[in-house]
Amino acid sequence: MTTVLVIDDETINAEALAYLLAGEGMNVLTATDGKAGLRLIAQCRPDVIVTDFMMPIMTGLELAQTLRSDPDTDDAAIPLLLLTAAQADIGRRYPDMFDVVLEKPCQPKDFVAAAQRLVQGRGRAAADGS
Repeated sequence: MTTVLVIDDETINAEALAYLLAGEGMNVLTATDGKAGLRLIAQCRPDVIVTDFMMPIMTGLELAQTLRSDPDTDDAAIPLLLLTAAQADIGRRYPDMFDVVLEKPCQPKDFVAAAQRLVQGRGRAAADGS
């Protein structure tokens, strides 16, 4: 079964995203910040990571930089989907960090489709509009 890790400090957002992905048959784990996300990544090695940008303790960009600099997680085997409100432009400046960048709010179908493309191994999908 596909496992997706959703990292967002807004619990309601994480739960809504988890609900959408679970509805597509995915196993979903959630974390409230990047450091908690890193612990889960080490434990379960998810198929896809969805992260917010602005979070306490560790931002989405810091999370991506940590993952991409770690020899165990720096390959494209764990695609990163950045889902953010105000920082999408910043995320797009780091195409080596994020496979897809979506802006909040986005249509649920667009979010699910991007996650599914990443799961299917299409990597840097055109879902980010670039």
